[in-house]
Amino acid sequence: MIRVREAREEDVGQIREIFLSVYGTDYPHRELYDELWLKRSVFTDDAVILVAEDMDAGRVVGTASVLFDFGAHSDLVGEFGRLAVHPEYRRMQVGKLLMDKRLEAIKNRLHVGLVVARTVHPYAQRISLSQGFIATGFLPLKHFFRHRESFALLARYFGDALALRRNNPRIIPEAYALANLVMSQPPLTPDFIVDEDSASYPMGGDYRLEQLQAEGYPALLRIERGRVRNREIFGPVRLDYGFFKLQSRQTSYFLARSGDHIVGAVGYTMDPVEHTVRVFELIALADDVVRFLLAELERKCREEMGSEYIEIDVSAYAPRMQRTLLELNFLPVAYVPAMVFYQVERLDIVKMVRLNQLQELGPLGLTEPVQAVADVVMRGFSTCVIAPRMAQAIKEVPLFRGMNTEQATRLAGVCTVRNIGAGARLFSGHDPGDRLYLMLQGHVTISSGSSSRVIGTVHTGETCGEVSLLSARHHSATATAVNDIEVAELLRRDLEDLIRRRPDIGVIIYRNLAVGLGEKLLRSGEWNRDPERSEADSLTLTSESALHRT
Repeated sequence: MIRVREAREEDVGQIREIFLSVYGTDYPHRELYDELWLKRSVFTDDAVILVAEDMDAGRVVGTASVLFDFGAHSDLVGEFGRLAVHPEYRRMQVGKLLMDKRLEAIKNRLHVGLVVARTVHPYAQRISLSQGFIATGFLPLKHFFRHRESFALLARYFGDALALRRNNPRIIPEAYALANLVMSQPPLTPDFIVDEDSASYPMGGDYRLEQLQAEGYPALLRIERGRVRNREIFGPVRLDYGFFKLQSRQTSYFLARSGDHIVGAVGYTMDPVEHTVRVFELIALADDVVRFLLAELERKCREEMGSEYIEIDVSAYAPRMQRTLLELNFLPVAYVPAMVFYQVERLDIVKMVRLNQLQELGPLGLTEPVQAVADVVMRGFSTCVIAPRMAQAIKEVPLFRGMNTEQATRLAGVCTVRNIGAGARLFSGHDPGDRLYLMLQGHVTISSGSSSRVIGTVHTGETCGEVSLLSARHHSATATAVNDIEVAELLRRDLEDLIRRRPDIGVIIYRNLAVGLGEKLLRSGEWNRDPERSEADSLTLTSESALHRT
């Protein structure tokens, strides 16, 4: 018989043994094996520690926790911490029992419960999803165990959390797909506004950077703008907690000085084991101070501090801050509704991350909801890598003809890139025509579905699949890679979403697709009657189809 109860001092040794059996002796966070540290965790008011006890054997076989200092104390946010079950007791519902008891223990103490679940296996994800948590983010390469691992972020709401939520967040287009995916899950409803127009914070100003010392603390407290009014960055602590309390939490601030005057600061914590930085506060007297502080922090993290992962929780109502971070190569990895309690409302946040060392994610065990979120998040990182090449393609690829830099960058942002080996098929006859292909490198042959006769070739810089994309019909031909190719894919649903928000881009895309299709039909020789009549017919047919879909 398994019983779950709160941990006691005498359980500490067995809790340590469970961590050793689950994580091994080379686990980098050595405090988990420190009995004094574990004993303090059992007695602190900032956490609930539970254990699962085998009553027949008289031993502790599992443990789980809820940490109440994940957000600021007034946020009523808690992280459902490490859930570890001894290997001998796996697949015996011990993990589910621990999750049930955690929910029972904290349901009147929290508004928002978060789970940061491992993705090397799906167990914690499945338990959380079965208990009403929803997938809100994918944190690539966030934590270091034996190597860097990615984690899923899941959330559940309690009490008045959603009733207190401020509606109509304003998010940048690059956060749209992720926000829409999260907000479409019950009990949520999409209500955000996509902000196409807000500019980023400007560069400029003659500032110097220095570390916060005790003598600078009073001056910084007097700065109100950006700290109290319209907060845009959130975290577990704030400057008004007190200088010495901030020091005890191992926080640091970089100051911006103009002459002898302090004009702003950015607060952060750094984990020296995992080489991660979390930004929790930004204070500024002028707009250009914001950009200076964020750019300098990012530079120091990358060049001097050796950080591999930088994370910032940004207000979903602050598109200027979101845009600024995007320009500094931070990307949206999570959208968490009602995450922060601020003044009299709960605010949504966009969690944005910069990876200083993009590497392979390794094998993942993802549940379907987490996989959907991970696909959206990682598309952003893929786009970040190919965006410079796509920008160059403005001058070379007919699909981009007539687009300015901003329009082409937006189109690139909804594409994904794939590498395909020589001889492989890009698509076959009768496959669904749900995407457009843009050849970035290499070329493919187009053959008739019935006779396999080659009827055309698509080269670097050209597109294929447009007929099926525009008509919503299955492919009638087969495309085969002649050599190793790199291709950008544009899904119909993503194209329609983009054009709904940016009809100016849609007009250019459909015009260029129609022209390109007409040229290829002429080149293929399929219409060999009157070339002038053939071109006119093809352009008319394609244009009418495009306008109808728009």
